[in-house]
Amino acid sequence: MHFGFSDEQDDFRASVAAFAQAKLTPHYASDDRNAAFRQELLTDLTSQGIVGLRIPEQYGGQGADAVTTGIASEEVSRADINAAYVLLIASLVGEIIHTAGNEQQRREWLPAIADGNSLPCFCLTEPDHGSDAANLSVRAVPDGSGWRITGEKTSISLGMDATTALVMARTGDTGARGVSAFYFRLDETHLHRSAFSDLGGRSIGRASLAFDNHPVPAEALVGNTGEGFIRTMQGFDYSRALIGLMVLGTAQAAIDDAIAYAKERVAFGQPISRQQGVAFPLVEAATQVHGARLLCYEALWRKDMGLPHGLQGNMAKWWAPKLAVEACHQALLTFGHAGYSDEVPQGQRMRDAIGLEIGDGTAQIAKLVTARHLFGREFAP
Repeated sequence: MHFGFSDEQDDFRASVAAFAQAKLTPHYASDDRNAAFRQELLTDLTSQGIVGLRIPEQYGGQGADAVTTGIASEEVSRADINAAYVLLIASLVGEIIHTAGNEQQRREWLPAIADGNSLPCFCLTEPDHGSDAANLSVRAVPDGSGWRITGEKTSISLGMDATTALVMARTGDTGARGVSAFYFRLDETHLHRSAFSDLGGRSIGRASLAFDNHPVPAEALVGNTGEGFIRTMQGFDYSRALIGLMVLGTAQAAIDDAIAYAKERVAFGQPISRQQGVAFPLVEAATQVHGARLLCYEALWRKDMGLPHGLQGNMAKWWAPKLAVEACHQALLTFGHAGYSDEVPQGQRMRDAIGLEIGDGTAQIAKLVTARHLFGREFAP
């Protein structure tokens, strides 16, 4: 077994880390205070060549493997977990288009995602259908040679600023087989966006999108009718491992800051790091983050090897956000009263990580999928 990255991946990690420290860290707190997506962020990320990592080179991307994409997600998140949403959604949407779309769709849509000319969002969740996504009610009906979409999607990351959307809409009967995927440019005359006022993740523009008979061309249909939900679930097996690395990146940054502070802060005549009550909780947090990181990279490695990775991806999805929140909380407490202020980023890191305990599937959903892998569907809850 080999637990290291290649020399090329190590160099890539160092490059992304330096970029993130220079371009992302200085804006982490101010972007949160402004509670708006900073357009320069997309330019910075695309200039670094990391938005189109998973998009093949012939379509304007880098053609990177899943592990390398995980490295980028983790390193970006050490500086600003919210910036990593751009990578996450571009990877998920690009993956679905590449695997389910036709050649014309790939050539038209993927280069624009890779170079930042399109900022996609992913529209699955609805006000009455979150975990029960297979029973969504937003509907696409035939209209001439195209379609019209009506209904509301909610809790959409980047929803306030996205220029394109991959929308799951019902085209058939109830259940998963009646859901199709559409990718199209958003038309403001048939769309109403409503921003959320959130605890964390304030700079990603989470929103509800209400589609009012929104026109969609025939070529917007990705794959065949009735394949949308299935393609989405396949994509989640991969994206959930990326989410794990996002929250673990911000947790590791919190732990690193707490360790540095504990070595500098003197109480009772010695650094507080010499107190077991300070050191041991950080040891526990660092141990768990390390273990969860290995699980995430195993899922991505298995994807690169063409092996099933749904078990590992869903294990990562319920475990990593939970322990990341706990690690950020412990790091905050290490700073004492200073940790409760916005003079240090510990509180923001914890607030931001909480959002991914919910987004892209709750812990209960990830555990349900995991149980089906372990017990078999007929014996699982």
